[in-house]
Amino acid sequence: MTTRATLAVPRPIRLGAARARLADCLGGAGDETAAALRALPDWPRLEQVLLGIADQSPFLWGLARRDPARLLRLRAQSPEAALDEALRRLAPCHAPDCSEAHAMSLLRKAKQETALIVALADLGGEWDVVAATKALSRAADRFVATALRVALRLSGDKLALVDPEEPERDCGLVILALGKHGALELNYSSDVDLVVFYDARSPVLGAGPGVKANSLRLTQQLVKLLQERTGDGYVLRVDLRLRPDPGSTAAAVSLDAAHHYYETLGQNWERAAMIKARPVAGDLALGFDFLKEMAAFIWRKYFDYATIADIHAMKRQIHAAKGHAEIAVGGHDVKLGRGGIREIEFFVQTQQLIFGGRRNQLRGARTLDMLRQLSADDWITPQAANDLSDAYVFLRAVEHRLQMVNDQQTQRLPEDEAALKHFARFCGYAGTAGFSRDLLRHFHAVEKHYARLFEHAPGLDSRAGNLVFTGATDDPETLDTLREMGFRDPAKAAETVRGWHFGRRPAVRSARAREVLTELAPALLEAFSKSGDADSGMAAFDAVLARMPAAAELFSLLKSNAAMLELFADILGGAPRLAQVIAQSPHVLDVAIDRGVMAAPMEVADYLGRLALFHEADPSLEGFLDAVRVFAGEENFMIGLRLFAGLVAPDQAARGYSALAEAMVRGCLARVEIDFAMEHGIVPGGRCVALGFGKLGSREMTATSDLDLVLLYDFDPERSESDGARPLNATVYYARLTQRLIAALTAPTRRGKLFEVDMRLRPSGNQGPLATRMAAFRAYQAEDAEIWEHMALTRARVLAGDETLAAEAAATIAETLYQKRPHDKLAKAVREMRALIAKEKGENDPWNLKLAAGGLLDIEFIAQFMALAHGGETEGLRATATADILAAAGQAGHLGAESAETLARALALYGNVTQWLRLALDEGADPRHAAEGVKRRIAAATGLPDFGFLERELAATRKEVRKIFVEVLKSFEKSGHAPA
Repeated sequence: MTTRATLAVPRPIRLGAARARLADCLGGAGDETAAALRALPDWPRLEQVLLGIADQSPFLWGLARRDPARLLRLRAQSPEAALDEALRRLAPCHAPDCSEAHAMSLLRKAKQETALIVALADLGGEWDVVAATKALSRAADRFVATALRVALRLSGDKLALVDPEEPERDCGLVILALGKHGALELNYSSDVDLVVFYDARSPVLGAGPGVKANSLRLTQQLVKLLQERTGDGYVLRVDLRLRPDPGSTAAAVSLDAAHHYYETLGQNWERAAMIKARPVAGDLALGFDFLKEMAAFIWRKYFDYATIADIHAMKRQIHAAKGHAEIAVGGHDVKLGRGGIREIEFFVQTQQLIFGGRRNQLRGARTLDMLRQLSADDWITPQAANDLSDAYVFLRAVEHRLQMVNDQQTQRLPEDEAALKHFARFCGYAGTAGFSRDLLRHFHAVEKHYARLFEHAPGLDSRAGNLVFTGATDDPETLDTLREMGFRDPAKAAETVRGWHFGRRPAVRSARAREVLTELAPALLEAFSKSGDADSGMAAFDAVLARMPAAAELFSLLKSNAAMLELFADILGGAPRLAQVIAQSPHVLDVAIDRGVMAAPMEVADYLGRLALFHEADPSLEGFLDAVRVFAGEENFMIGLRLFAGLVAPDQAARGYSALAEAMVRGCLARVEIDFAMEHGIVPGGRCVALGFGKLGSREMTATSDLDLVLLYDFDPERSESDGARPLNATVYYARLTQRLIAALTAPTRRGKLFEVDMRLRPSGNQGPLATRMAAFRAYQAEDAEIWEHMALTRARVLAGDETLAAEAAATIAETLYQKRPHDKLAKAVREMRALIAKEKGENDPWNLKLAAGGLLDIEFIAQFMALAHGGETEGLRATATADILAAAGQAGHLGAESAETLARALALYGNVTQWLRLALDEGADPRHAAEGVKRRIAAATGLPDFGFLERELAATRKEVRKIFVEVLKSFEKSGHAPA
């Protein structure tokens, strides 16, 4: 293998103009300087180089023309000696009286000389790529070290320096060079990748404002000294983003934090980056000790196939570029494009990561050295080593000339044909043809060997384009791809994905989760794209990850099933609360793609039948409680999923949720009765029933509704004690049984909670006993209950328990409700109750669909009024569902037909919106601030074109409802009947 210079001296396009510029420069230099330049032994070659840069490199020609005497001084000695002298000129920076401004000037002038020395040696063929990159790296080392020494000296009064003459000694802060700088392979016009670490226990840094503040200030001053542009230009562009998780850490990182990060969250691309790490400034011993300790992170002793899979994915991420698969010349990126420098470096680094743990000779930082070693160790063929080495040298030389034109960090060839021809001449070619031939030969050679790397790894499914999230910076082609996929803010999307890889969310802090994520990311992003709101889908997924303790199971499920992934992404964009359910119980996705389950009936008996099969494997109470929670969670999810997919209407979903809750109450009551009887026996003649009130009673529940319950019981008064080994008085027996029922429904187990239960609608509310004897219930309703309690009773029905007592309870409810009442007093009481609620809880929030003026409560109160006022004479009003009561009131003429129709339409609108709000958003979330995908879904569920239209429709509906509410009650107060 050779590392010879591969490009010839530049050939000017405009030779006459170049000669005129050179003559003008020499004429302005003075006769003595001009003569001395022409007398140089290598003047013929130097003249050709100067003509080339006069014609094609504004940057280099500016340096040469500005100071011909400097040009003579630099060329009167070897490039090596000239560079030594240029760097020695930095010595005054260390003088005690050297100001920051003077140090910045000296650094920039040394950079100018370095740029000219290296360019002339490179273009003239004196240095090959290896020599040029070493010289650039050596100069960068000196610039960084000098800048840090200046920063330390200028901050000396705030630090406890060990030796002011040598301020970096034991200073507790070290700067590592990574990337090409660390490997001594620095580009001609490259950023330098630096990482600043500090010892949190350093006495030097601990003085004054403290270690962290001092370290950060020193880092900021270092960057200023190197990067700030002045009249003399700049020294180095500094990139600090290869530090641990740059999006959430300060510019300087403590060694303790770095150790913890790499041990727990370090990624494979960071292992690859650390291969090239090298201490270049500050407390070098501290840096070498750190790298020694990092060896276990970088170099793994045994083949780690999970790591290999992650490396496969890294390779496919780089490989999956839209247009990247096409090798071209014009506009091609010699670093990032297909067959480019990055592929050669990745080819080497991935094999170092896999094999370097067991072979110390594969731990080198320089690409060419490692290609030779891989060949020597028979990991690659000599042909591969030669081809890749020749391509690396050639492409790095081309890269240098691209950057020499205007001192810009670019690797992209000119796209314009004329500009490409000019650049080919700058590379020493007669024209584009020969240059293109050599470029394509090297590109294709790299492509061939790179394609064989892990050639049996599975392909990347993404067809969208380039999706690269390794590293700490945005890949431009990745941003373009994300934009094409529909992300409105592609930079935020890319940063979010990088944040997952950095372990910023608890769910992705395991190595396994991040490895699966690497494979999953392209398909996941495509799924977000197809959901209709890519940004909202990603934001919701990020929120899911923030709440999950671990995500490996979810990622694996999504990775293994494309339909499941698409469904999940759709849910994320349209119903993030439903997505939270998936996050907490990923297995529900298995159920979601089972068409048989999706079509299962939603009736009480069916739920009870499925529950019996679900928990039969574990007969214990604990097993039952776990099983009922898992079962109810899955079934609740399935109802929501059917609603989301449009398979059921919102009112059907309401009945499904209510049937599921009723089944769970029945199942839990039956089970706790059995267990309780085993402990305490049974009460002779004892019977109990559970009543459902509120939305459960009216079968209008949502995905997140509480259960309003009341437990009634009765027993033989002559035998009031249970007959078990631990007998209890009947009153105590049923009170404790009720407690057991509440616990069965509400207590959190390892499988979560089932429902929240509200018992406040029992006689006397929270002041009364938990369980109420039937006779007491009957007496309370007849003698003590207030109108609002009878209104609540209109929605009550028996859910579970003894059939005979259920019949008695139903009869008592009917007897209580459907009696003759003075309509005027009833209307007044209903109106006053509504006003009291408005006063105490407010009615001005338009998105509190229940309490807002003209909202659900107004409609429910009208229905309850109708049931109490006319239920005795109109059997249809003895229903519990609000919609049924309104329909019956309209048909019977108790409510005007137009009013009944308006209220029914309003009830349906509110019900539809409420179902979707509870499905999609957390309780209390303001839908006005929801993602666009959620808003679209809610509007579509009501048949309206957009969210703004929905808001206007709701406002108009509330106005109509409130008008009817006022008119109906006022009419009954005055005349005892509804308005005509």
